[in-house]
Amino acid sequence: MAQTIVDNSTAYVEIRAALAAAGDDLKTRFEAGESVVGLVHARATVIDEQLKKLWKRDLEESGAALIAVGGYGRGELHPYSDVDVMVLLPDELPPGAEDALSAFITALWDIGLEIGHSVRTIAQCLEEAKADLTVATTLMEARLLTGPTALFEAMQRATAPDKIWPSTEFFQEKRKEQIARHHRYFDTAYNLEPNVKGSPGGLRDIQMIGWVAKRHFGAATLAELVEHKFLTPGQLKRLEDGQSFLWRIRFGLHILTGRREDRLLFDHQIKLAQLLGYEDASYTLAVEQLMQRYYRTVMNLSRLNEMLLQLFEEAILMDPNAQPEPLNDRFQIKNGFLQTSSDQVFANDPSALLELFLVLQQNPEIRGVSAYTVGLIRRNLHLIDDEFRQNPRNHRLFLSILRAPEGVTHELRRMNLYGVLGLYIPSFGRVVGRMQYDLFHAYTVDEHTLFVVSNLRRFALSRFDKELPHCSPIMQSLEKPEIAYLGGLFHDIAKGRGGDHSELGAVDARAFCLEHGLSKYEAGIVAWLVQHHLILSTTAQKKDIGDPDVINEFAAIVGDPLHLDYLYLLTVADVRGTNPKLWNSWKAQLFHDLYELTRRALWRGLENPIDREQLILEKQTKAREILCTRNCCAG
Repeated sequence: MAQTIVDNSTAYVEIRAALAAAGDDLKTRFEAGESVVGLVHARATVIDEQLKKLWKRDLEESGAALIAVGGYGRGELHPYSDVDVMVLLPDELPPGAEDALSAFITALWDIGLEIGHSVRTIAQCLEEAKADLTVATTLMEARLLTGPTALFEAMQRATAPDKIWPSTEFFQEKRKEQIARHHRYFDTAYNLEPNVKGSPGGLRDIQMIGWVAKRHFGAATLAELVEHKFLTPGQLKRLEDGQSFLWRIRFGLHILTGRREDRLLFDHQIKLAQLLGYEDASYTLAVEQLMQRYYRTVMNLSRLNEMLLQLFEEAILMDPNAQPEPLNDRFQIKNGFLQTSSDQVFANDPSALLELFLVLQQNPEIRGVSAYTVGLIRRNLHLIDDEFRQNPRNHRLFLSILRAPEGVTHELRRMNLYGVLGLYIPSFGRVVGRMQYDLFHAYTVDEHTLFVVSNLRRFALSRFDKELPHCSPIMQSLEKPEIAYLGGLFHDIAKGRGGDHSELGAVDARAFCLEHGLSKYEAGIVAWLVQHHLILSTTAQKKDIGDPDVINEFAAIVGDPLHLDYLYLLTVADVRGTNPKLWNSWKAQLFHDLYELTRRALWRGLENPIDREQLILEKQTKAREILCTRNCCAG
């Protein structure tokens, strides 16, 4: 063997200098606005050249192969990404090769790379890949850098789907991996300090699609899925555009921090927005613009990920010849998933775009929505226009979804994911992905809003009675819990418009409720809740609730026990949905103390029902309707 690499310190200096120069060049090109796709692949190419140079000095005759794996195997490297390599060994090494290999691995660290490495024979590759799906996935993305092609191809054959991890098992286990990963990020893409790689809708979700496609179809790229008719050209473009945007975020994070960094922490967001060319506008900071684009991108990618994985599940695991079970003229169940009865269902009856979510609530045994139907929903979203929003049938459908005994939050989240909710309530659509740049709100406005509704729903369901025992009995005694849900939906809906979001949101809430057939009194409660949703929290935390004057002043604003009940429930749900770290037993007790003190004050005679005359009038009207119905029946 030639003189070992470890003795060639001059070569290391030259390689370090070449890598540093290449890094500076990539940074300059990135800041000049060059496509990040080319830069990510260029970084991998630079590393390829230097590793081959090191390898050929001392190991070219070893009979071993140098292989790029993982992201590096895909030819994708960000400035400070780990460089994952595997040395694939032949059955026997020539004399001196082991020392040269050891020196080679040491040299990779010496030249300044963050290295992940393994040294295996084909038999070891097979053994470890069988035992560990992560190893199998890594090998599936392997790329030969230098060494015997025959050895590399033998490894590929040994770990192919017909030998280990057939596509059915691979898909099932990868799906479990994704579910577990999403759980680690609280199943939301909308945390205000997201992980660009691991959070739902992040780069790992795109890679998941690629892995399944490669295992099942042997597809080397996402583009090949178009040929297999598992992707439309439009869906491919959305995936590629989404990946490019997330790559630009990640590339920028690496440059800003000088290390491998995938978390969009508050400390980085403002600098990153500046680096990427965003500028402050009248009502929106540059950082808020950047983050809103980020959240809308990952929402779109989450939707695509769900749809494509569902499509894979149907193709890989399910019976394509299964007979569908009709539910009504518009929907049917096939292989446990809801689908439309024809391609023209939404075009012929746009209201089915809302009915679908009600059907899911009414049939909890349904496992989800078929991939094709998800795509059909997206292609028909343009039908949700002003005429759709003014249709009384759609008003009834939406209120039925809110009033359903089960699945309210789940279907609202699904409506948001599919893009239906933001179109049906345009003011909600404007806050989708909108961040609140402070240390209190842990989620975007739309995600926070849905957490608030979820918290309210938990008060309404007896199985959660022990969670907040002060709130559950109150919620379960309310005649119209949907008033609380509407208050939750609208409480922050005017964020980012300028002006007082509580006042502006109250106007939107009242108009929506009246248009949907709620009485003036009920619409008034919802609007009042939106307008005053902060007052209980601020009174409890910033004033002395032991002072009778404070209690009397607060009671005068509240007016009556019904408004107090709704306000108390909304406040608790709101604070709990703002940031999990903000809610504690002290705050729970403080809010409950204010609630009890105010209730006693109202009992002592301060009660003055808001819109008393409207309430009396509506009760009289209802009484007359009941009497009229009875008389008609008696006649």
